[in-house]
Amino acid sequence: MDRLTEMEAFATVVDQGGFTDAAKKMGISKSAVSKHVSSLEARLGARLLNRTTRRVSPTEIGLAYYDRARRVLNDAGEADSLVTSMQSAPSGLLRISVATDFGVNHLSPTLGEFLNEFQDITVNMVLNNRYVELISEGFDMAIRIGELEDSTLRARKLTETTRRMVASPEYFEQYGRPEKIDDLNEHKLLHYSNQSNGAVWKLTAPSGEKRQVRTAGWLTVNDGQSLLNAATSGLGIAYLPSFLYADALEQGLVEEAIPDLPVETQGIYAVYPPGRFTQPKVRAFIDFLVNAFAEKGPDVW
Repeated sequence: MDRLTEMEAFATVVDQGGFTDAAKKMGISKSAVSKHVSSLEARLGARLLNRTTRRVSPTEIGLAYYDRARRVLNDAGEADSLVTSMQSAPSGLLRISVATDFGVNHLSPTLGEFLNEFQDITVNMVLNNRYVELISEGFDMAIRIGELEDSTLRARKLTETTRRMVASPEYFEQYGRPEKIDDLNEHKLLHYSNQSNGAVWKLTAPSGEKRQVRTAGWLTVNDGQSLLNAATSGLGIAYLPSFLYADALEQGLVEEAIPDLPVETQGIYAVYPPGRFTQPKVRAFIDFLVNAFAEKGPDVW
């Protein structure tokens, strides 16, 4: 007889407290359940059940076997569900968290194509500039930029961006252009308030030395687009990712503050809850984004 069926019959008898209810649960005859259990006991050479006219209960050996058998049966059920789920068409509500500036400028424009391709998926995209707890706040995934915090979340890299210090030509004309990192102490800096490390810029000197700039900002806001607007208006120097400054740089609205510094590169990631398999709707969207951003790159936005 099939070993897994024998296990299932035995475990169901224990769960249901008898052969009659186990037979109803499994949709087979009482005699078939009894035959499966007897075959299992014969194969193992041990009595697994105490049978009386009133009740059926596992023996000590039977209870130990039940614990292991139930785990095997649960794993087998999960394996079946995994295959079914992975073959099913992506569908359902997909809830995404993304920073406002990246969401508005680069994620939103891709959604139309995605929704047309996967018409059984609906998207709820939440734009905010704070770190969200995916599981407790009910998100399926998030887009995160820069160094990822240690966590149990799974991550897939979508593309890269660079960070540069930029300001308008008018600003440099009025206040001069810094020639080295230390010169930034004499300039008006524009800070992003939601950085985990506060108003600190991590820079690399031409020598490769890692430096930190801790200068109070003339303006501090929690939105990257607002910082770019302030920079193009001549209010100061902003330290921004390329997906924000690239167009303004190409149009001459901003210029790089210290061109000789090595460019800092950051990854852009899709993060999602851990698990033995990824939901089809999440996997479909991540695969779509990888293709959508394939031609993007550190400076190509």
